Amino acid sequence: MKKLWFVISMSCFLNTEAQMPLLKISSNKRFFQTADGKPFFWLGDTGWLLFVKCNREDAIKYLDTRMHQGFNVVQVMVLHDVNDKNVFGDYALKDSDPSAPATTPGNDFKNATAYDYWDHVDFIIEEAAKRGIYMALVPVWGSNVKEGKVSVKQAEMYAKFLATRYKNRNNIIWVNGGDIRGTDGLEVWEIIGTTLRKNDPRHLITYHPRGRFSSSEWFHKESWLDFNMFQSGHRTYEQDTSRNEKNHFGEDNWKYVNVDYDLLPVKPVLDGEPSYENIPHGLHDYSLPRWTADDVRRYAYWSVFAGGAGFTYGENSVMQFYADGDKDANYGVKKNWKETINATGALQMEHLISLMLSLKGYFDRVPAQEILVDNTGGKYDYLLATKGKKFAMVYSFTGRIIKVDLSKLDFKVSRMTWYDPSGGEGAGNGLSGERKITSFTPPVKKQGGNDWVLILE
Repeated sequence: MKKLWFVISMSCFLNTEAQMPLLKISSNKRFFQTADGKPFFWLGDTGWLLFVKCNREDAIKYLDTRMHQGFNVVQVMVLHDVNDKNVFGDYALKDSDPSAPATTPGNDFKNATAYDYWDHVDFIIEEAAKRGIYMALVPVWGSNVKEGKVSVKQAEMYAKFLATRYKNRNNIIWVNGGDIRGTDGLEVWEIIGTTLRKNDPRHLITYHPRGRFSSSEWFHKESWLDFNMFQSGHRTYEQDTSRNEKNHFGEDNWKYVNVDYDLLPVKPVLDGEPSYENIPHGLHDYSLPRWTADDVRRYAYWSVFAGGAGFTYGENSVMQFYADGDKDANYGVKKNWKETINATGALQMEHLISLMLSLKGYFDRVPAQEILVDNTGGKYDYLLATKGKKFAMVYSFTGRIIKVDLSKLDFKVSRMTWYDPSGGEGAGNGLSGERKITSFTPPVKKQGGNDWVLILE
């Protein structure tokens, strides 16, 4: 009954860094594209501690795996802490001073005195480029700024160092902030943003906020902010303590997209940190259930169909590169990252990017809730719709019946297909007449995790 519908083409060879195009904002300001005009769907992974926890061999294993899984962006902390040192024992800074990066002459891995923290960062960035992966670099994690470890002057000098060192590498994206409100260290975030822009005008810049916030809350109109990123976070509906605040929407990450989508000037937006696969609900009580691949898919399709320009996945062990016996493990991590790098949700993200890049008229896509009839289900039963000039798609997490007003499409429907986000397979069963309001029943029992995408062409 089912057949493989979309297949993403993975390179069987490694590229050179020079072949990687720069990323740009599309002409309609809603999406990303490469410098040569090709659509770029951001499929990110949170490899936060890659630079400090992985040696060269492990870094290559990680990048190889994510490349073959379809990921094209890795979000990573350049400094998790101002006292950071990497797996080789090399410190990033002299005396924990952000204005004094600890660099040494040369870049010779065989010579310990000529291979420093920054040489290792360079190595990983270069290896990512060979695999077609962009590195979304967080200069310094937000807790350092909130705790007063980074002054405005230090931040300016450090940002200039980063911009100067990496401005000529094509596979760089700057992610200011780091799990923090913009008001916690506002002057530092502003100076980092403006300094990066001044010294590196080639690369895109965004801001990673704390959970249940978007960068738009503080920086939308800043000239250095090219696109918005929000963190929908790790709490359930019931755990959400920010639900009474303006523009904080619990698990409904599509609502964050709605808010940013309507702002002026127009800028792309994406969920840069939803709930991680295999992490406890709410993070800190390890006895609670853990987020699953089903939840990850829901966050992904909800936010993208609402108008998002991409999506970032995360897995508990991988994001902290947990190895057996690590004493600094967090969030009830249980398994080695080399095992969970093939977690179910990670493998299923390829189906999302494959689907989105298969569309005819990628840059024409817009949110399309107006085509839905009786979309009154709340929480997990809510439907999200998107359309272009020759297609429309509706995502149902629970496999509920979908009613569409065909008169509100910009085309006459000649083909209907069901697409399985968990398996990447499609099943077509035709149309039942030409009624204005048409009901479509997914080929599954109605329950959470039985998600399907209705595709009309």
